[in-house]
Amino acid sequence: MAEHNELGKEGEKIAINYLLKNEYRIVEKNYRFLKAEVDIIVQKENTLIAVEVKTRSTDYFGDPQDFINQKKIKLLVSAMDNYVVERNLDVEVRFDIIAIIKEKCVFQIEHLKDAFLHF
Repeated sequence: MAEHNELGKEGEKIAINYLLKNEYRIVEKNYRFLKAEVDIIVQKENTLIAVEVKTRSTDYFGDPQDFINQKKIKLLVSAMDNYVVERNLDVEVRFDIIAIIKEKCVFQIEHLKDAFLHF
């Protein structure tokens, strides 16, 4: 497996642990719809949250969240819309980003709630 794929999987594990510690309930991991993949779907109270995890080994080229473009946002929104309709859910939906930078053996985690409002 390529090194960046391993870092991404490690980042998702760290994000899941972070979410659990912060009282989010994991609903689904790696949900796929057409060309979209939602890394983690969690629930907190009556809000269903799509969490996009971005992990980088450095912020030299920008913050991890800077690598999410409008096309990716559109795909994630479409996937979550399908998820909610498919399961006939009556919930609020929110989109968060967990940005992780690994420098040596230290992980910096930033949780951006309602992240797509800033794009």
